[in-house]
Amino acid sequence: MLMWLVDYSDQFQFFNLFRYITFRTGAATLTSAIIVFLFGPRIIAALSIRQGRGQPIRADGPQTHFKKAGTPTMGGLMILTGIVVSALLWADLSNVYVVVTLLVTLGFGVIGFYDDYQKVTQQSHKGISGRLRLIGEFIIAGLAVYFIMQASMAAAGSKGASFGSSLTFPFFKDLIIDLGWFYIAFGAFVVVGAGNAVNLTDGLDGLAIVPVMIAAASFGVISYLAGNAVFANYLQINFVPGTGELAVVLGALIGAGLGFLWFNAPPAAIFMGDTGSLALGGLIGTVAVATKHELVMAIIGGLFVLEMMSVIIQVASFKLTGKRVFLMAPIHHHFERLGWTESQVVIRFWIIAVGLAMLGLATLKLR
Repeated sequence: MLMWLVDYSDQFQFFNLFRYITFRTGAATLTSAIIVFLFGPRIIAALSIRQGRGQPIRADGPQTHFKKAGTPTMGGLMILTGIVVSALLWADLSNVYVVVTLLVTLGFGVIGFYDDYQKVTQQSHKGISGRLRLIGEFIIAGLAVYFIMQASMAAAGSKGASFGSSLTFPFFKDLIIDLGWFYIAFGAFVVVGAGNAVNLTDGLDGLAIVPVMIAAASFGVISYLAGNAVFANYLQINFVPGTGELAVVLGALIGAGLGFLWFNAPPAAIFMGDTGSLALGGLIGTVAVATKHELVMAIIGGLFVLEMMSVIIQVASFKLTGKRVFLMAPIHHHFERLGWTESQVVIRFWIIAVGLAMLGLATLKLR
């Protein structure tokens, strides 16, 4: 929205700063953080009044979690407010990737909000049916991938019209496979998988939001480099015109995440809920698809993949053999059952997230 100030840069040289993605990314980060800091207490108070007993606690969960009873959920509303308002102010709204990413974030946020609403009103941790939720997510993600694919093809022109539907591989500069229309299904799987993986990770105070910010920072770097022809050519990664603007949206996510962490730090005054976890995971997954770094997402977001795989393995093992592999799934609860304190689990998982992010960023140069 503020991009129009560039038109007055001849009269006011300061407005020339609005041309630069780096400046607007920093401004978006600061703006979203301030928004969450200022309005966070009011949102928490309003949710506490309306939710009464707050988010229900799983009866089969760790005993230490019962002391969290009554804590309000839907804290994702704080994060989404910061992201959307900040992105509308600082991002280029004529950019297809920005618009699609924000719409996916809001769409997943609506699904998560309805799920949280069902849990709170029914005082059950089940929420809406998994099948219904997945159908909604895949519809949103599929449409998003279609428009991203079309935008990539248009940008590539006659030199590489199939690039938008192609899958690129880390560590290989020339290995590209054109998936054709199947790419829509693949890309939707990445976006939906990212959303649900972050959702499964969100089980302890501060556990999900910090790895999300780490992943956002990593993809902020990737989107900026992939959207710059000079840097992309130097690093021998695929140049995707226009994706650099996604760094502004990711900056807004980081700022909103910092603001939320202030209130989510142990003991949490509010939980993110599905409203936030689904939306944030969907946002990062969409950026991974737009920048053609879908497989790198599995490395940078390796912690989320581990959490999701632990649930899949646990369910599959119990159905096939009647035995459980983990003491409890997702895997962060397994370590709690082993005797780790909540803070030990959270901080050690943060360390893992940092290491995986560094490994994922290394793929930019190791080709």
